[in-house]
Amino acid sequence: MRTGALLVDTRTAAQRARQGDLPGALVIDRTVLEWRLDPTSPSRVPEVCGPDLRVVVICRQGYSSSFAAESLRRIGLARSTDVVGGVEAWLASGLPLAAGPADVRE
Repeated sequence: MRTGALLVDTRTAAQRARQGDLPGALVIDRTVLEWRLDPTSPSRVPEVCGPDLRVVVICRQGYSSSFAAESLRRIGLARSTDVVGGVEAWLASGLPLAAGPADVRE
């Protein structure tokens, strides 16, 4: 994120309530992820500035985020990847949680 990557959290509201929110992450439901991140979509979030954007997807355990990152690469975001182990690995590594509310995009 320090180098301009966009961290996208695809966990459900219930998962975020149990585990906590991530600082600086955009929360985008997995069911609308491609529409909101496709650089050519009129429904994209304003942070998507073009196909060179580095997107890092995170989910609870790192499984669905792998599929999501692959899907984003297929729609032209070639620098998309995910967090191995998901939020569970984030927490196990001692990385911080957000102090405020999540940035939820619908």
